[in-house]
Amino acid sequence: MKNIILSAIVTVLILMSCNQKNKEGVTTDSEKTESISQLYACSMHPEITGKKGEKCSKCGMELTELVAQTEATHEHHDGDKHEEANAETTNVTAQSTFSINTIVSNYLTLKNALTKDDTKGAANAGEALYATFNSVNPNSIDAKLKKEYLDIADDAKEHAEHIGANGGKIEHQREHFAMLSKDINDLVKIFKSEQKLYQDFCPMYDGGKGAIWISETKEIKNPYQGKKMSTCGSMKKEL
Repeated sequence: MKNIILSAIVTVLILMSCNQKNKEGVTTDSEKTESISQLYACSMHPEITGKKGEKCSKCGMELTELVAQTEATHEHHDGDKHEEANAETTNVTAQSTFSINTIVSNYLTLKNALTKDDTKGAANAGEALYATFNSVNPNSIDAKLKKEYLDIADDAKEHAEHIGANGGKIEHQREHFAMLSKDINDLVKIFKSEQKLYQDFCPMYDGGKGAIWISETKEIKNPYQGKKMSTCGSMKKEL
């Protein structure tokens, strides 16, 4: 009977010992997993990180400060999204600010000076138009239209510069004005203008080859013929 009781006691003690070891094993594994998955930092040098218990490479202190990796990563991504959203908003805002209204206004001043045979006024307007083209920020233009704008603007700037530099040579100014008018016509077709505009045509210019110009009025005032034949030409279409 005594032997049976002793055997039962021994069995119970063995089972209790196994359970305790299992619990210790689970706890140890959990601690190991946590230790591996977590980073710790030095309290004096937070930029130094590593496993728990390692030493700081700068001061030798034990790494004890827990680094919240998941939280930090989440914040980083949120920051990236915020920056991307800000960039998109800035881009849209920039694109919405582009307008050819000032370019058109300078061109019309130049055109009106030529209708009066005012070569000095045409030169001043040419210089102003050249400066306006140079002040345009290409990044304010819709990316899909930027190349088209730059191609046209590069040509238009050259003609505006020639007109501005040749006060007193009105026929030379008118030659460049004919080519400039084509560029302005193309810009208006692509980017539109808040101002109502008309495309006019002079059939006599350039030995009968003719040339277009852009006007803000339906009334014909010919910049190629000036005062001698101011009403020569016709309105071709509204832009």
